[in-house]
Amino acid sequence: MLVSSPSRMRLAPISLRRERPMTDILLQNRTFDEMSIGETATLVRRVTAEDIQLFAAVSGDTNPAHLDADYASHDIFGHIVIHGMWTASLISALLGTHLPGPGTIYLGQEIRFCKPVTPGDTITARVTVKEKKPEKHIVLLDTVCVNQLDQAVLTGTATVLAPTTKQSVTAKMVPQVTLQHHDHFGRYAEEAKSYPPVPTAIVHPVSPDAIKAAIEGRDAGLIVPVLVGPQNKIAAAAEAAGVSLAGITIEPTEHSTAAAKRAVELAASGAVAALMKGSLETEELLAAVVAEHSGLRTGRRISHIYALDVPSYPKTLFLSDIAVNIAPDLAQKREICQNAVDFLHLLGIAQPLVAVLAAVEIVNPAMPATVDAAALTLMGMRGQITGATMDGPLAFDNAVSFEAARTKNITSPVAGRADLLIVPDLEAGNMLGKQLVYLAGAEAAGLVLGARVPIALMSRADSVRSRLASLTLAKLAASRKPAADKL
Repeated sequence: MLVSSPSRMRLAPISLRRERPMTDILLQNRTFDEMSIGETATLVRRVTAEDIQLFAAVSGDTNPAHLDADYASHDIFGHIVIHGMWTASLISALLGTHLPGPGTIYLGQEIRFCKPVTPGDTITARVTVKEKKPEKHIVLLDTVCVNQLDQAVLTGTATVLAPTTKQSVTAKMVPQVTLQHHDHFGRYAEEAKSYPPVPTAIVHPVSPDAIKAAIEGRDAGLIVPVLVGPQNKIAAAAEAAGVSLAGITIEPTEHSTAAAKRAVELAASGAVAALMKGSLETEELLAAVVAEHSGLRTGRRISHIYALDVPSYPKTLFLSDIAVNIAPDLAQKREICQNAVDFLHLLGIAQPLVAVLAAVEIVNPAMPATVDAAALTLMGMRGQITGATMDGPLAFDNAVSFEAARTKNITSPVAGRADLLIVPDLEAGNMLGKQLVYLAGAEAAGLVLGARVPIALMSRADSVRSRLASLTLAKLAASRKPAADKL
């Protein structure tokens, strides 16, 4: 997935499936001696909008003439056109796989782009042997690509070093690529624009990553950062990050514990409306939040929620709790669930679909997670958990896949379309969340709930997009809290 700052063009997330073709494809080359003047090979491809997205993702070429229909409507052609080098890549494919084929060394290419290529066009690429130079086994080939109207869109001459030995090579397995056309965090970012930046205490930001996150949030219009921590270490981190702290308020403290205490005081007094974890342990920050007389305790249990934009899932997927409560009992799970449901209400999800996870979808007294899941579902039915439609126990596959639920004959209002997953314990949730990030390509954002202000959790491994997403959710929670008053 190609992602940069909010001002940059964002591409659809990409997921890959690797599959072997039904039959192996054998690539056979033509040696220098076998090739004859006038010999030709062709390749036909129909251009799709997905080709543009994929080429942009691979090349990094996010020119709006290729990706932004509104921009392109005022450009020279009046519509989106595909990258010229996508068309040229068909020539490369022909030379490497057909004529001459395996063993070819591509030395040079003269190209002239004659007409624009648009989605829906059918392009025929053709290479024709033009000249052979025996002394170094060099071959010149005329190269041309024409559209469905037989109009040349590309012409030129390729220079290759032709193979001298015969080769037959089985084509390697290539990924089957699927583009997922959604950007859930982008939608929340658009909603957040209607609110002013939220004063946010950045707790102990003494690493370049923490400083960068604060600056990124400020530049995106999400927060007004207040840096709380040792002033000399903050300045050193800013210098290492290559950013200026001009105009940013710094609350000096001696160390991380003092920074956490001071940030909590700022939040309790109303000087800031959100907290963001900097370069200290989560436990150290939360200890200050839940301390007696901190001013941030609400009577609610402190819990964590993880928001995931998974390329293969049609909506934002939320997990709770994967970072705070290690092995919650049934009563604590009820509080975790209610915190998460109330937060989803703040995001505009009026009746979240909640799947309470276990390893299996049947109640088994030998598996306590299944018993807790059934009890939580009953609590939802009887109003002990409000504002959600709940079902459990559900295995993960049943919670997110209609097909899996149908295979197991599960009839459920939640199965296959869950908004929120309540996990059995921190270990299960943490592993599931990280698997979705590192194996499924998900972008993630994390918040701590249950205090009087939202707390954004950042990791050094987070992408810029994930850091901004965490601050976006914190901004929405802080901005909408007076109306809903549920955190």
